[in-house]
Amino acid sequence: MRSFSTTHAVSWVVLGALFAGLALHRDQAEAGLGEPAQITGYVLFALFVALASFNARKRLSMVPLGRARLWAVVHTFGGVFALALYWLHTQSLWPTGTYEQLLAGLFYLVTLTGILGWLMQRLFPARLTQTGLEIIYERIPHELARVREDAEAIVMDCTRELQSDTLARHYFESLAWFFRRPRFILSHLFGGQHGVHWIHQQRLTVARYLSQRETEYLDALTELGYAKLRLDLHYVLQSAMKKWLLVHVPLSVALLGIALWHLVLVHVYAL
Repeated sequence: MRSFSTTHAVSWVVLGALFAGLALHRDQAEAGLGEPAQITGYVLFALFVALASFNARKRLSMVPLGRARLWAVVHTFGGVFALALYWLHTQSLWPTGTYEQLLAGLFYLVTLTGILGWLMQRLFPARLTQTGLEIIYERIPHELARVREDAEAIVMDCTRELQSDTLARHYFESLAWFFRRPRFILSHLFGGQHGVHWIHQQRLTVARYLSQRETEYLDALTELGYAKLRLDLHYVLQSAMKKWLLVHVPLSVALLGIALWHLVLVHVYAL
C-alpha cells in the first residue's frame, strides 16, 4: 500500500512538472509571436491516443502488457492531466465557435463519464463484496427466476398444508410484484435501504393475521426476499458498470475522431 501511495505521489509530481513546462513553453511562444497552442495541441492529441489505448489493453488481457491495475492508474492520471492540458491549450472553459463547441462538448462528456466510471470502479466492487454473494452477470436472470419459483412453491405449500390462503393472497397482491423482476433500482444504485425496509414492512403487515405455522412459511418467504435483494443489487451495479462502457467508449472514439479532424484542419489552413 505504501509503495502504491508513493507511485501516486511521484505521478502527481511528474505530471505537475510536465504541465509547468508546457505552460512555460506556451508563454515563451506567445511572447515570441509564435504558435503557443501548437505544442500543447500535439501533446493533447497524443494523450487522447494513449488514453484510448486503455480499452484496447483490456481487450488484449492475454497479452503480457503490464498489470491491468497499473494501466487503470495511468488512465486515471492521464485523464486528469488531459483536462488541465485542454484548458491550457484553449485558454478558456467554453469556446465560441460551433465546431469548437462540439469538440469541447465531447471532451467534457468523456471527462464526466470517465469520472463516473472511476467512482463506480472504486465504490461498486466493495458494495458487491459486502453482500457475501458471488455471481456472474449472465447468471443473474436465471437465479432471479429460481428465487421466484421457490417463493411461489412456499406459498403453494402453505396453502395446501394448512388449508389457508391468507399468505397466498398477500403474496399475489403485494409480493408477486417484487419477485417478478429486479426492483428498487435507484435505491440499490445509490446505496439506499428502501428494499430492506419494504420487505420488513410487508412482513409486519401480514404476520398479525397468520398462525404460528403460517408464520414459519412467512419467515422462509422473507429470507427469499432478502436473497433476491442481494441479487437485485448485483444486477443493478453490474449493469451500471457494463452500460457505462457503452457510453464512455463511443464518446471517446468520437472525440478522437473529431480531434484528428481538427488536427488536419489546422494543418490545411496553415499551408
